[in-house]
Amino acid sequence: MTAKPLKQIHLAAHFPGVNNTTVWSDPAAGSHIDFDSFVHFARTAQRAKFDFLFLAEGLRLREQGGRIYDLDVVGRPDTFTVLAALAAVTDRLGLTGTISSTFNEPYEVARQFASLDHLSDGRAAWNVVTSWDAFTGENFRRGGFLPREERYSRAKEFLATAHELFDSWEDGEIAADAGSGTFLRDARAGAFAHKGPQFDIEGRFNVPRSPQGRPVIFQAGDSDEGREFAASDADAIFGRYGTLDEGREFYADVKRRLAKYGRAHDQLKILPAATFVLGDTDAEAREAAHEVRRLQVSGQTAIKYLEHVWNRDLSGYDPDGPLPDIDPETGENTIALGRASVRQFRDPLETARQWRALAEAKSLSIRELVIATTSGQTFVGSAATVAEQIDTLVQADAADGFILVPHITPGGLDAFADTVVPLLQERGVFRTEYEGTTLRDHLGLAAAQTASGRRAAAS
Repeated sequence: MTAKPLKQIHLAAHFPGVNNTTVWSDPAAGSHIDFDSFVHFARTAQRAKFDFLFLAEGLRLREQGGRIYDLDVVGRPDTFTVLAALAAVTDRLGLTGTISSTFNEPYEVARQFASLDHLSDGRAAWNVVTSWDAFTGENFRRGGFLPREERYSRAKEFLATAHELFDSWEDGEIAADAGSGTFLRDARAGAFAHKGPQFDIEGRFNVPRSPQGRPVIFQAGDSDEGREFAASDADAIFGRYGTLDEGREFYADVKRRLAKYGRAHDQLKILPAATFVLGDTDAEAREAAHEVRRLQVSGQTAIKYLEHVWNRDLSGYDPDGPLPDIDPETGENTIALGRASVRQFRDPLETARQWRALAEAKSLSIRELVIATTSGQTFVGSAATVAEQIDTLVQADAADGFILVPHITPGGLDAFADTVVPLLQERGVFRTEYEGTTLRDHLGLAAAQTASGRRAAAS
């Protein structure tokens, strides 16, 4: 019986802002907004031969009880500005930015990503997201205008329209022939016209076809609509499942959806986010991980998080004491605005019931409960143990790789690059050198076809 070939692991790095995944108070922590921090982080990821760097997006500072949430005071610098600057100080690392399809327009976003792809020689990627709350929308002219059920339909049309813009130029349209005086091969290049429920635009796209043709498309979403969107249109999807069984179930479900869209199994990469804590020994790493979680979830943070479910001011409660004996306040108004976690608790009464049962069974305080219920996928151990954990999950088809989120910025990736990556390379499951120049090369994705190429293939 022929052994199954080893899968190659895909690794990426998420640069976090100040939030509940970072420990900004650690003496080793630096700025989350100075460009030097972005440079250090990106160069470490490239030195380790990672596929890409990932930036999330924050379109409004989140609030709680009418005040800026203490762990969200930095926000996020403009994505395109940071990525364009990083293109100048890296030469292989992919550059992935999160841009909302709800509060932007296709022409503007397509132009920005096509420009980034040119500036980086083919390393641009777009994480297509929908913005879900009217609170964030108040920053924009069309604030809160889309009900939940219409956000994905807009996102799909937004992406399709952007693709029409990217494809409005063919490869090699710029002749720049000084002898004949011909600059463009076809003066009709860039023409587009799109008429649909969300967008009615017509004109000429003013950025020639970029090295990748289109940026790599990422999608983040666990709902059925999100999985379907990823299967139909994305090159990669961010998963969030932290166990082998849950990861394999998600992996199989999303990959199974590809066939209906005429796509092969390897045309969509599944990349969950994961944190990590390393130590010289597994015991040392476990001790450090315990301390990291306590720093990430202070007493104040635990109370703030509990308020997301209880929808009440709980500042009078002791975080090291028991859960409140009162029930959550239900209704449309919420004490926490702009917090994605609020969406996870659609039935706060049932969530409170489950949390009380868990706290009683394990004798957990408020703080201990929040730590237990908010911990995601985390690799903890010596470098050898963490390499084994990652490889095991990928070879078992629970993921194609991971987007690593260090708890220290900007140097939190250094130890992983220096200790875990060499062990994965020794196993033969991670590259020792980049084999191509574009992000599509790194991810093993085929080059994007031109419009004429797709028409020829279809005929």
